[in-house]
Amino acid sequence: MASVFGHFEFRPGQLQVIETLIAGRPSLAIFPTGGGKSLCYQLPALMLDGLTLVISPLIALMKDQVEALLARGVAAARLDSSLDASEVRSIYDRMDSGDLKLLYVAPERIANEGFLLKLRRTRISFIAIDEAHCISEWGHNFRPDYLKLAQLTRDLDVTRVLALTATATPKVAADICREFNIAENDHVQTGFRRSNLSFHVTPCLAADRKALLLSRIRERPPGPAVVYVTLQHTAEDVAGYLARNGLAAKAYHAGLADDWRAEVQDDFMAGRFDIVVATIAFGMGIDKADIRYVYHYNLPKSLENFVQESGRAGRDGAPATCEMLACADDRVVLENFVYGDTPSPQSLKSLVEHVLLQGETFSISRYDLSGTKDIRPLVVATAMTYLELSGLIIPTGPFYAGYQFQFLQPEDRVLAGHTPARQAFLKSIFDHSKKARSWITVKVDEVAFKTGEPSDRIRKALNHLADMGDIRLRPSGLRHGYRLAPDRPREVGPVAAILQDLFARRELGEIDRLGMVIDLCETRDCLTRHLLAHFGEGLESGCGNCGNCLNPPTQDRVLPSSLEDDITPEQVAAIHEIISEKHAALRQPRQLTRFLCGISSPAATRERLSRHDAFGLLAEVPFQTVLTQVESMGM
Repeated sequence: MASVFGHFEFRPGQLQVIETLIAGRPSLAIFPTGGGKSLCYQLPALMLDGLTLVISPLIALMKDQVEALLARGVAAARLDSSLDASEVRSIYDRMDSGDLKLLYVAPERIANEGFLLKLRRTRISFIAIDEAHCISEWGHNFRPDYLKLAQLTRDLDVTRVLALTATATPKVAADICREFNIAENDHVQTGFRRSNLSFHVTPCLAADRKALLLSRIRERPPGPAVVYVTLQHTAEDVAGYLARNGLAAKAYHAGLADDWRAEVQDDFMAGRFDIVVATIAFGMGIDKADIRYVYHYNLPKSLENFVQESGRAGRDGAPATCEMLACADDRVVLENFVYGDTPSPQSLKSLVEHVLLQGETFSISRYDLSGTKDIRPLVVATAMTYLELSGLIIPTGPFYAGYQFQFLQPEDRVLAGHTPARQAFLKSIFDHSKKARSWITVKVDEVAFKTGEPSDRIRKALNHLADMGDIRLRPSGLRHGYRLAPDRPREVGPVAAILQDLFARRELGEIDRLGMVIDLCETRDCLTRHLLAHFGEGLESGCGNCGNCLNPPTQDRVLPSSLEDDITPEQVAAIHEIISEKHAALRQPRQLTRFLCGISSPAATRERLSRHDAFGLLAEVPFQTVLTQVESMGM
């Protein structure tokens, strides 16, 4: 441990988790952010024979950890969407040779049939699953691909499993333990409390919030700070406001160019500026020990999000402040996003009908299906996963429908290195592809039809040429293949109803989690004790360090709001006008409600309805109020 990782003693809980794995049993490790989760799988990976598979949704974390391990001489690699075909095949070769000790992959990778075949031929010492709360439907960050991980461990006959998370309620922890058959004694929870963090909640009106944030930053000692916001344009607005008032602040969000985001992150990590105003896209897997302040400019979606994001402060053990500027207006925005994500019954029925009425084998583009059924891509993925786990469909793996390539050497030289039969096959691919000035386009199924060659053989040939350095290859049109189960039900209605119920439960869970954030904001109790109780831990007396302990409220709080719930007669008239326009993307009540609340949808985006004057007309009115109004108008 000391020679490779430079540690001379274990942190709380680490040794128990490692001993459980060495003994061959699965374990759940619930450690606070910065609590040393990575050593729990990196050290036993070096002690056990075979490959340790680490599953994580955080590409930045994978990249940083692999680079750190390589610097220490550990044979590690990562498989993610940023790698090209030749890099993937190089890693596969190292899996075959037994050269790798740790392999980091995104959860989506387990849907790849070729990767699963490699895993079945590889000796696996154990599987570590980061962000394991994503497996639970009660978790705050549910991901459909995580639902398949328990079945993966059974299919691979891997009994050693380490599930890791910084944020799991007792209900979520019970879900994880049940899925991976983890004994109660092997569930290790070190405690969520970090005594160096001081939590504060300050109720405020939206109009006062920027000035309040500015005064907070100015009145406190200088130090690195992260300001979390909900929307990308808010990040730009707040960062610009702080910069105009003399503070070194920059925005960070997913809408920025990749190289600019990387520059902002690197500069913040290096201390070249102190304040980053960011959506939750910032910070996942980022380890900057000296962050002194985390401000939540907008309400977080859940207490789990609040604790996880606040936990990025004070990792060096020195005092740090975590403050929420609590405004009730945010609740409407966040709830509207939750309701907007739930697909309509008509859309779900159409999706199920599309799947069950396919031929025995079929493939889908989640992007195309999202547009035609007006369901967000992540929701499409979740629905397909539920159908898969229900035994209605069997995945056959993802593949690309098309490619673009460039010759890196003359075509005749590429062909010269092959047998005559192989030359004829490759030339038939080239001849039936569409040539343009820079790139040659291959539509795989079209070329397969014209040449009589199997589609999979064409894909393998193109990837082989790329591996050999003969062509530069760009895939496109990701599709997911399936087979219909022979004993599947033939009736669409009951299956769609089950899916609708699952999504309704998810919606209710998200709304309840937001309600718990409001409860925290309005409590007179110790904030630390309130948060610990949410995660199943007790604290006999107040922490003495949070805002409520330092300055006890004299009466119950009610978060201020400047929003009006009523829909005016003028707005009702505008809704009638929109209905009369008969937009195809706004035919269903839920579709029109999303549009009026300013929530984009795949179908509305395709019709460019976000440019319509009425888009977001009722953005400050609760979703359910708008939906009731729309339904009362005969929709």
